[in-house]
Amino acid sequence: MVQNARSDKAGIFYCVMVMFLLLLQDSHIASAEAEDRYQLARKEMIDAIEADVSLTSGLIDKTRFDPRVMEAMSKVPRHAFVPPEKTEYAYENRPLSIGFGQTISQPYIVALMTDLLDLRPDAAVLEIGTGSGYQAAVLSGLVKAVYTIEIIEALGVAAERRLKRLRYENVRTRISDGYYGWPEQAPFDGIIVTAAVGHIPPPLIRQLKAGGRMVIPVGSPFLIQHLTLVEKDRNGEVRTRQLLPVRFVPLTGGHP
Repeated sequence: MVQNARSDKAGIFYCVMVMFLLLLQDSHIASAEAEDRYQLARKEMIDAIEADVSLTSGLIDKTRFDPRVMEAMSKVPRHAFVPPEKTEYAYENRPLSIGFGQTISQPYIVALMTDLLDLRPDAAVLEIGTGSGYQAAVLSGLVKAVYTIEIIEALGVAAERRLKRLRYENVRTRISDGYYGWPEQAPFDGIIVTAAVGHIPPPLIRQLKAGGRMVIPVGSPFLIQHLTLVEKDRNGEVRTRQLLPVRFVPLTGGHP
């Protein structure tokens, strides 16, 4: 009787292990299939970005983006930066709500703003408006260091955790009013602002390194703004150029 009981337990254990291994195998297969779908979706997203570049080439004075930028766009898992209920739309070439009245920008705009910075691998970049962390993740693969500021604490904390979990280790986050930048880490080779302002913040101009670039949407909140390229030459002289009309959520905070 003892031997039969042991035999029955061994049989049950064997069956449980077989079921566990089958479930694990199914999980790996499902995961691989999902990743294949995401890879295909990212490729379609890249195709859509390239189509938009062609359509807007007269405004942005470009017929293609830097291959390094497009490679970064093709690698970052955008589905990990949107709310779960919006995962199926993650790679569509349009902005998506991420809560708190904020959005994750359209992939074409992310690629355009990144490309306009003309970044070197040893660059340090400041981002104003972390949001979900997607833009910072794209920048992470292109430069030495990314500093990103978010004024909404819940978003900033969630983005920091997400970026760490996904191992974007050269990104530093901060909760504060982005209008005033991050003076302790200045000057920056590039500054990217992902919220609209009525004027270019003087603190950000001061924190831009000579020879650096800033990309910022300038205009009235909730209306059409213009994506603006700010360049500071080697002598510290600043010039600006409006590119194309855009619509961003407003930069919030206690600034003028």
